[in-house]
Amino acid sequence: MTSKEASGTRALYWRAYALIGGAIVALNVVNMFTAFRDRPEAPWIMPAVEEATSAVSTLAFMWIAFVAFRIAPPGARPVWRMLGVQLAGLLAFAAAHVTGFMVLRMLAFRALDLPFQFDLAERFVYELRKDALGYTFGVAGLWALTRLYGPRPAEPAPAPATFDIRDGARVIRVPAADILAATSAGNYVEFALTDGRKPLMRSSLTAVEAQLTPLGFVRTHRSWLVNAARVTELRPEKSGDYAVRLGDIEAPLSRRFPGALARLRAG
Repeated sequence: MTSKEASGTRALYWRAYALIGGAIVALNVVNMFTAFRDRPEAPWIMPAVEEATSAVSTLAFMWIAFVAFRIAPPGARPVWRMLGVQLAGLLAFAAAHVTGFMVLRMLAFRALDLPFQFDLAERFVYELRKDALGYTFGVAGLWALTRLYGPRPAEPAPAPATFDIRDGARVIRVPAADILAATSAGNYVEFALTDGRKPLMRSSLTAVEAQLTPLGFVRTHRSWLVNAARVTELRPEKSGDYAVRLGDIEAPLSRRFPGALARLRAG
């Protein structure tokens, strides 16, 4: 993973943390006011502490769900591994959540001089059902955020353009970038390749031009086509023509082809 991708992933997780955390806090506030109504005999501070400690513990251990999601997100293969990782994540989160708010409540109630009774095993079973629902919605929400804001898979690089040179009975398939120039040679076209080879193909230069122009080749003379990407020098001549340098090859650029000069000057 590149540093840019890693930065994007961190930003995505912080966004998920903020959104899911906000939903958790809102839910605990609603639960607190519901407890005020359902338990009017209890001091108001007790439901407030209970819901606050649950929210704090949940926010503190949300990273467990994020780690499980990173290891095996929904849709990962094989399915059994993904389900196993998510089940382990749920159990670890529920255990940490319950233990966390139990410790916080014990400390808070002790400081407030309020009675505190807690059965860890019984409470864990009760909380596990609620945590399973919340965990599932949280993972689904994180999955949705990755689809909306996550990095997109890189587009595969296009295959390099190639050109088939029919040299007699042979067909020489070369990358277009490896062709420096093509010149007319009677009923043939001679190609100058970067590796020094000069294969011949029975064809007119006009027919070859039609195939090579879309690949970045320019007609500089009635007998020459050059690869614009391979030009290393443009040198003016006294006649008003130019000499075009392509590595060890030098091709003419006639003043009768002003469009070619403009194209090569543009790079």
